Amino acid sequence: MNGRQIGDVILDLQNISLRFGGVKALTNISFDVREHEIRAIIGPNGAGKSSMLNVINGVYHPQEGRIAFHGEERRRMEPHMAAMQGISRTFQNIALFKGMTVLDNIMTGRITKMKANFIEQAFYFGRARREELEHRKKVEEVIDFLEIQHIRKTPVGRLPYGLQKRVELGRALAAEPTMLLLDEPMAGMNVEEKQDMCRFILDVNDQFGTTIVLIEHDMGVIMDISDRVVVLDYGKKIGDGTPDEVRNNEEVIRAYLGVGH
Repeated sequence: MNGRQIGDVILDLQNISLRFGGVKALTNISFDVREHEIRAIIGPNGAGKSSMLNVINGVYHPQEGRIAFHGEERRRMEPHMAAMQGISRTFQNIALFKGMTVLDNIMTGRITKMKANFIEQAFYFGRARREELEHRKKVEEVIDFLEIQHIRKTPVGRLPYGLQKRVELGRALAAEPTMLLLDEPMAGMNVEEKQDMCRFILDVNDQFGTTIVLIEHDMGVIMDISDRVVVLDYGKKIGDGTPDEVRNNEEVIRAYLGVGH
């Protein structure tokens, strides 16, 4: 548990149900996210965790339920609108531009902040020039923060997996999000890489005040860094509370031990 001040509810999901044809991905799920907290979503494979993140950032539109962000009920949200509102996201499978450098990949995270029009950008004058310098400054700050100065000019495709994950986090941070959605940020990492990623997640949360919603399979990590945990199983919510409350929840224990399935 972290020492910073947890604020009021900024994201409220009520009775969310999502179906694909006849398949129920999420059934009647309600939970909230508070400002500045690290909120974990856990559950066995196929529990609906990634679907839940996709609902939050507008990739999927639930058939039932309502979502309120900063007190305003959201109707039909699209991913670019979510980004404009300050929701940034990383993915289970790394979605970087492999031929581009680390610097240029992170720069793409600034797109929602760019105001100059096409003509200004094409001829690189006035506002476009000022903007470019401002964006580069921000990107360099992210690079310093993530301690990847030594690879800033390296094409991402040449980097080991753990560093690619860090670059993807950098691109998400470049958008200066108020809420960061992390989909298995430590999957496939070794112990040392996981420790680094944990440190960066805690620092983002602590230093920038960013609210974090993350999916992660490593229970040790979840219990160490989360403020609250929501547990899904077969698209239904079976637990919600502090790490200790969830750890001692009988239904959660059964789902993880496979008893009764």
